[in-house]
Amino acid sequence: MKKNSILTIIAVVLAGGFVFVVSGLTGSRISAQKADPKPMPDVITLAKEAKLGQVTFDHKKHTGGTYTIDQSGAIACIACHHTARPAADIVKFPPLKTAWPADRTTTLTAELYAKDPAGAGANACRDCHARTGDKPKLLYAIPEVKHEGSAAVISLNNQQAYHRTCAGCHTEVKKTVPTTKGPTTTQCTMCHKKSA
Repeated sequence: MKKNSILTIIAVVLAGGFVFVVSGLTGSRISAQKADPKPMPDVITLAKEAKLGQVTFDHKKHTGGTYTIDQSGAIACIACHHTARPAADIVKFPPLKTAWPADRTTTLTAELYAKDPAGAGANACRDCHARTGDKPKLLYAIPEVKHEGSAAVISLNNQQAYHRTCAGCHTEVKKTVPTTKGPTTTQCTMCHKKSA
């Protein structure tokens, strides 16, 4: 009986020490993230390994100009960062399924990012849409969707995600504003540039 009591006390002390150490490490990681938030990037280089060359995406221009499909204002953060809203909102936009983080209660906006960059939940495209053969950073696998109008399943790797989002938007803008200079789905080298 006395031996069991001593073993129980030792187990409780060890468990308490483990919890203390783990919470201290987690807390220091969280405070380090909050202490050094990343500023919103002006330019993002996409498709660094693409055969046609990398793509220089002017993030500042797209988020600050009149680049919506109807040319009425800046593109909303969630047009690209589509997981950055509550799950209850995501289900309204099939085939989207994933909110990140899963318990998210806010929708990503420039204002939210300005207030708390570390807590805003803005992830890079490749965090979910990895290259074929790579594992995404945030998901257990690259997302898949059923092809529109058929039973084919499409793996939304980074190439598919970029082309569906970027080229899809540019094509819609071209329909609304035929004089726009933005590239369409058949003008690959307007975006892709081989590095020297």
